[in-house]
Amino acid sequence: MSDLEDRLREIVGAPHVAVDEDLKSQYETDWTRRFTGEARCVVRPASTAEVAAVVRTCADAGVPITVQGGNTGLVGGAVPAGGEVLLNLGRLTALDDVDVLEGQVTAGAGVTLEKLQQHARPHGLDVGVDLAARSAATVGGLVATNAGGLRVVRYGSMREQLTGIEAVLADGTVVSRLGGLAKDNTGYDLTQLLAGSEGTLAVITKVRLRLVPLLPARAVALVAVAGVPAALQLLAAARAGLPSLSAAELFLAEGLDLVRAHGKLAAPFAESYPAFVVLECSARTDPTDELLEVLGECPAVEDATVASDATGVAKLWAYRETHTEAISAAGLPVKLDVSVPLRELSGLVDDLPGTVSAAAPGARVIIFGHLGEGNLHVNVLDAGADAEQVSDAVLRLVAQRRGSISSEHGVGRAKTRWLSLSRSDAEIAAMRRIKGALDPAGTLNPGVLLN
Repeated sequence: MSDLEDRLREIVGAPHVAVDEDLKSQYETDWTRRFTGEARCVVRPASTAEVAAVVRTCADAGVPITVQGGNTGLVGGAVPAGGEVLLNLGRLTALDDVDVLEGQVTAGAGVTLEKLQQHARPHGLDVGVDLAARSAATVGGLVATNAGGLRVVRYGSMREQLTGIEAVLADGTVVSRLGGLAKDNTGYDLTQLLAGSEGTLAVITKVRLRLVPLLPARAVALVAVAGVPAALQLLAAARAGLPSLSAAELFLAEGLDLVRAHGKLAAPFAESYPAFVVLECSARTDPTDELLEVLGECPAVEDATVASDATGVAKLWAYRETHTEAISAAGLPVKLDVSVPLRELSGLVDDLPGTVSAAAPGARVIIFGHLGEGNLHVNVLDAGADAEQVSDAVLRLVAQRRGSISSEHGVGRAKTRWLSLSRSDAEIAAMRRIKGALDPAGTLNPGVLLN
């Protein structure tokens, strides 16, 4: 063990190899607090060359690696199972100048989403993906998990932002394709292959991202509706009538109650309603009038409040974005990120409370998510010892409705046993062959995605 540590210290510097339990602990548990493990050591390289040397050294020693970015994952994919070298990429923070002509930028894997946004916006550009964990989530991790977030309805997930990648293969070989060509039809697209691969095929060290126009004028509506069918009716109207639509989010009355109690927020409306939709429009000029027009013509709207100033926008978004924080404060949740076809969404929401109650009597279900993609974040509090039964019941219910067991958080370690609910035997076999070709010894993120 000391021989390996000594070699790693020579590569990255002694201060960046942690073996002390107290120093390692901050890297060994994920945000949910449900997944934890013990790393052999934590190594923090500062360049692609250092990553390659670390990976090569570990490969020569036959020691597996767990790859970690900002450690904001929710499925245990970036924490060790036990005994791996934990490769944290937080020091890979190089940021190239924004290429305004191409509308692209190259960033180190450890650059946070918030930092990248701040880097792009002075040039009249922005990042297509946004999410609540922007201050900690890193672009390498966002690509590795194909993260989605709040603006997928307009710009797509992280995969759609990706134009190039640099990565280290399991033997320490560096593959680099950062030209960002709009058209490049020269064979297999390794860039897209690595997006969503969860660190199982290579260690992403740099990414080149497509940027989108910065749209300074925003209008947000918090809309009360009679239920999920009405929310879907509103979504259809918004898609048809709002070219500026950039977000469509859903939450329910139970979530609002929890958020208000935690954040001490005022009631948004004088009356109570079963469900709520947050619509955001972004444009170069104020989109408030067109948003009001759609709301006024849609019969699904029970009540609504609209804001276009920064303070008002933040207040309305707080009812949605405080959900994760409020749920975590209420207990240790079972967090399930799923998606179904939109026509199945109402039935899924109706069936979830009974399904959860049968698996864990007394458990509470808090549901919110991205309406435009049929993506629900199902949070179950007070499941206790029945957490695994809850996961099994919910994911099987989702599969029955032709959905995905993981919409945007990845499979990680948490969902490997249920992968066959969303992927056929032939697909899984093909994935295993790809894994075997690029990582024959199975040293990169063992136990993640494929068990």
